[in-house]
Amino acid sequence: MKPTLLVLAAGMGSRYGGLKQMDGLGPSGETIIDYSIHDAVEAGFGKVIYIVRNYFLEQFQQTVKEKYSNVNCLDGEPLKFEFVTQELDKIPARFSLNPERQKPWGTAHAVLMAKDAIKEPFVVINGDDFYGRESFHIAGDWCREHEHSKGVFAIVGFEIDNTLSESGGVSRGICHYDEAGHLTNVVEHHNVQVEADGVLRGDNSVSGEHVELNAKDLCSMNMWCFTPDYMELSAKIFEEFLEENIGELKKEFYIPFAVDHMIHSGTAACDVLATPAHWFGVTFKEDRPGVVAKFAELVREGVYPSPLYK
Repeated sequence: MKPTLLVLAAGMGSRYGGLKQMDGLGPSGETIIDYSIHDAVEAGFGKVIYIVRNYFLEQFQQTVKEKYSNVNCLDGEPLKFEFVTQELDKIPARFSLNPERQKPWGTAHAVLMAKDAIKEPFVVINGDDFYGRESFHIAGDWCREHEHSKGVFAIVGFEIDNTLSESGGVSRGICHYDEAGHLTNVVEHHNVQVEADGVLRGDNSVSGEHVELNAKDLCSMNMWCFTPDYMELSAKIFEEFLEENIGELKKEFYIPFAVDHMIHSGTAACDVLATPAHWFGVTFKEDRPGVVAKFAELVREGVYPSPLYK
């Protein structure tokens, strides 16, 4: 069984100032998505599904045709690609969209757009985040082990100190889990950084307190492993979400919200998978030089070839 990689690429990155998913950051102009696909192929994935917006669908399709036409899976079969669009009006027919709303419906809504395209376990990632090859192997192995499972999903957790920014404080959702390794909740912390005294701290969004954090605790970087039954469960939760929020202009339906609902309703459990990989990404334009330097270093160390695709 070859898992599918679902790439969330519908965001324009307004803070970044452009379509960052298409920004060449590697030594030969590779994008972060290029490295994710390379790592996924090495981990045994067989298909990539892009979640995009209609207005840049053609650009993504052309890029895939030009760049990945010679990329094969581990079994020698060509890597498959599909494209699915996320738009505001893609909601159940019984709901009427607020004409003033412009904000997307969120990451869990984006995943639902691929409901008809997925029949196998799949891994969800952000298109503008680098997760590291170890993470894809961990996620791919979990998917193969759960090919016939239902009601159990997984989150790939990164050690907090492997996700910090040199540019300042960041927001991180810290994973809490029970003795069986099942996620109980994710608590958002803001302004997470190593402070002047060398101690890692952040602002707990629940208590409002500025607290000391364990650098080795696991946090969510939006890398999830799902079996196909996730779609039906999430679709029901989305309808409940819309019943309460259809008139709202900014509220979004996020993956952690959907998973938390499943956990606390008893309809699903979520494994927490620890990865030793270092995460990095581009949130602001100021992050770009550091990311370019990291990819150059990975190439010098022989982790990746350059160019990545020929």
